[in-house]
Parts: sequence; C-alpha cells; structure tokens
Amino acid sequence: MSKDMTTLRPLAVVLMSGGLDSCVTAATAACGHNLAAMFVAYGQRTEERERRAFREITEKMGIEKTVELDLKYLGQMGGSSLTDNSQPIPDKPPPENGTPTTYVPFRNGNLLAAAFAWAETLDAVAVYIGAVAVDGPEGYPDTTPAFIKAFQQAADIGSRPETGITIEAPLVEMEKANVVRRGIELDAPLELTWSCYQNEDRACGKCLSCVGRLKAFEKAGVKDPINYANKE
Repeated sequence: MSKDMTTLRPLAVVLMSGGLDSCVTAATAACGHNLAAMFVAYGQRTEERERRAFREITEKMGIEKTVELDLKYLGQMGGSSLTDNSQPIPDKPPPENGTPTTYVPFRNGNLLAAAFAWAETLDAVAVYIGAVAVDGPEGYPDTTPAFIKAFQQAADIGSRPETGITIEAPLVEMEKANVVRRGIELDAPLELTWSCYQNEDRACGKCLSCVGRLKAFEKAGVKDPINYANKE
C-alpha cells in the first residue's frame, strides 16, 4: 500500500496488552486503519514482560503512535490474584458459573474509558479491544458482547455528539483456536506475544492463560512459537 493511501486511512486506537488476543486484534484493525496503540500498567504480576511484548509488537507492526499509561490504582485496590501476590494464580477453572480469582474488578471498563478518551482526543473513529468471551476458562464478565454493547451506549452518551467513535471487539465471539488461525492469516507477530499470568522469563505452561493458549494452538494445528517451562 502506498504512503498516500495509508495517510488517507482513518485512525483507530487499539488496546494492546502484549498478549495473543490483542496482537491479533491489532492486526485485524490494521487492515482498514492507521493505529495508535495503548498499553496499560495496572499492577499486574507480569507488567514488565507485557510491556516488552507491547513495544516489540508495535515496532514490528510499524505502529509509531503509542502511549503507556499507569492505572495502578486497580492493583492497589486488590481483589485479584493478578495483582495481589498473596493470592496464588489458579491452575484449574473455577466452579461452574464462578468467576476466577484472576478477574481484575472492572478492568476493561477502566481500560476502555482511557482508550475512548484518547481516541476522542486524537479524532479517531474506533477503539479496538481484544476481548474474547467464549471457549476459555476465564469467563470474565467484562469480556462479553453485552458488556461491549453497554459500554458503547454509555460512551455515546458521555462524549461529544459529533464524536462517533465505535468500540470494536472483533474476536469477542470467536473460539481461541480461530483467534490463532486469524493471527496466522494476517501475519501477526504471534512469536512476540506473552500470555502467562505469573512468569516473565519462560511461560509457566500451568496457569489458565497458558493452558488455554496451548490448547488453542494445538487445536489450530500450529506449534506455539514461545517457550514454556512446563506444558500441562
């Protein structure tokens, strides 16, 4: 694509954690938009490893406009094993209809609010988030289509009438294996992503996120390109 054609494309803000889902979401968004990428530190255990992944992915994808925010009040309030080192990271799904301890209370609401505000400042047309609601052990309430729809309604009411920013969650109803397949189709740099909830050197292979990721790659018939300490 020529530079002139790229310049004419609309701008979208994409929330990028450095993980698999947000990387594939960014690659999806890049098909029709220029991107501005946002990383959020909220006191998560693997913050620095995620930040490294974010920087490597944005560099690989040629995303020049980036911002790294500090929302560590989410961690200071506690309530999640992702931010509270006194709580163990679970390696088994919660009881049926339960919410895992790795849920950070209303995290995506806070992240979307920050991304929407930046998008409004930049005159962007969309905010992309890598929420995935199905086919995983997490079952977070803030990754569902209903949540995304409700947040869109609130953002429409709470922003300038002419803003017109849409919140896009292109993977929200997609099985994790299909997320992997889409990433490969779009040549997303999956080898740079980080999904582990507790390790920053080699992925543990035991936490719910690692297990879900490994199963997704296996089901997609593709070898996971990152290294693991264990593969359960």
